[in-house]
Amino acid sequence: MKLLHMKKVRNGKYLKNYELTYLNKAGRKKTFELVSRKDLASPKELGTKPSGVSIVAYQDNRILLLKEFRMSINKSIFNLCAGMLEENESIEDCIHRELFEETGLQVKRIISILPPSYSAVGFSDTTTYIAFVETEGILSDNSSENELIHPCFFTKEELAKAMETEEFSSRSQMAAWFFLNGSPY
Repeated sequence: MKLLHMKKVRNGKYLKNYELTYLNKAGRKKTFELVSRKDLASPKELGTKPSGVSIVAYQDNRILLLKEFRMSINKSIFNLCAGMLEENESIEDCIHRELFEETGLQVKRIISILPPSYSAVGFSDTTTYIAFVETEGILSDNSSENELIHPCFFTKEELAKAMETEEFSSRSQMAAWFFLNGSPY
């Protein structure tokens, strides 16, 4: 696969649309549509600027999940606490801010922050951090008027039942599975 050129086709408030033209392995031109959160000046910038964080949070042997309405699917699903980095904000400050905004909780301890990973590689160059944190405080909804979020903690027993009947985002489903089962090795 050889990238021939990249062209911006739409400049939305939050998302930018690009067309990437490739020469495929058969030597034919292939146009690929891409969505990015960033203004990209060249293909060298694809995937190079992390835009946010997903937070896997724990308190008292329970995992935090958000029952969150997502406009892209027009329904509520279980999701991780997550959000966008603000300009000149450190990842640590973003973790503290997003956790409080969406749940009312405070970060007791940041356990680990993984390097940025691609969050929707099938159609976007967006990269985000994944943070593991221990929390303290009492749950409340501090979200904006444009968000419908119900934060809740799950024990392993409660989560096992929810995994059978509820819908999850991919990352929250994976975090929930590992919370329930640990390492398969």
